[in-house]
Amino acid sequence: MQTERTTVRRLGERGVYDREEIYAILDEGLVCHVGFVADGQPFVIPMSYARVGDRLILHGSVRSRLMRAVGSGVPVCVTVTLLDGVVLARSLFDHSMNYRTVVVLGRATTIDTLERKREALLALTEHLVPGRTEHARGPSDSELKATAVLEMPLEEASAKVRIGPPGESKKDTDPAVWAGVIPLRLEADPGVPDDLTDDGVHPPAYVDDYAATRRRTIHRESE
Repeated sequence: MQTERTTVRRLGERGVYDREEIYAILDEGLVCHVGFVADGQPFVIPMSYARVGDRLILHGSVRSRLMRAVGSGVPVCVTVTLLDGVVLARSLFDHSMNYRTVVVLGRATTIDTLERKREALLALTEHLVPGRTEHARGPSDSELKATAVLEMPLEEASAKVRIGPPGESKKDTDPAVWAGVIPLRLEADPGVPDDLTDDGVHPPAYVDDYAATRRRTIHRESE
């Protein structure tokens, strides 16, 4: 997956090119940012995504500028970032963050058939909330026709990762100044029903267990 364009230049020792490690970051993330140029204007748009095998799946309205532009085959840059901690050093200059980020370069193509669209949208839902597709109505043909679905091959990608404590300058060694890491993570709260849900309808197990499922997934993928 490493190419001349995806090779990490700045702090190259943090570059990661192993396919499984890159996929683990993509599988843990929920939001990507899609960069492209339309009519000479750069855009970077956040959106949900899913990885299916060696492809990224993106979706949106058929009227979306992003979907029209990216679906036409223009060059695309997709990034996913997981923020793991704020790093506090004894010098402001050495403050940093612990993170895992992936950059994917390439071109996307449009998925045209209704059946493949349906499969892709189910994959997107399962990436967001595993188990949900068995309990909610699937997309109708008219909804599929109103939705643009793109796939992008994961052929040119790299990750960059920072972990650990602050990197202190040799002159910043005062033990009276607190330095270290404030860990961060994305945490789910209990599900909140909408106004139409009957009082006697309890959340399904995948809602009650969502936070624990996310923690297990993150732990498994970080091993």
